[in-house]
Amino acid sequence: MAQHNELGKKGEQLAVDFLVKNNYEIVEQNYRFEKAEVDIIAKKNDVLAIVEVKTRSTADFGNPQDFVKPKQIKNLVKAVDAYVIENDLNIEARFDIIAIVKAKNGYDIEHLKNAFYHF
Repeated sequence: MAQHNELGKKGEQLAVDFLVKNNYEIVEQNYRFEKAEVDIIAKKNDVLAIVEVKTRSTADFGNPQDFVKPKQIKNLVKAVDAYVIENDLNIEARFDIIAIVKAKNGYDIEHLKNAFYHF
């Protein structure tokens, strides 16, 4: 497996662990709809957190969250609309990013709530 794929998988697991530690319930991982994949769908209180995980080995080329592109956002919104309808949910949803950068002694994790779209 390519090294960036392994780093991505590690990042997603770190994000799940981080969310669970912060009292989120993981509802779904790697939900696919058409061209989109939602990394993590989690729930806390009465909010559905749609989480895009961005992991980088270094921040030399920019922060991980800077790599979420408008087309990806559009596809994620479409996927979440489908998920909410498919599961007949009546819940507030918000889009978060968990940005992870490899550090000397582990990983730096930043949780950006309401990162790009709110409905």
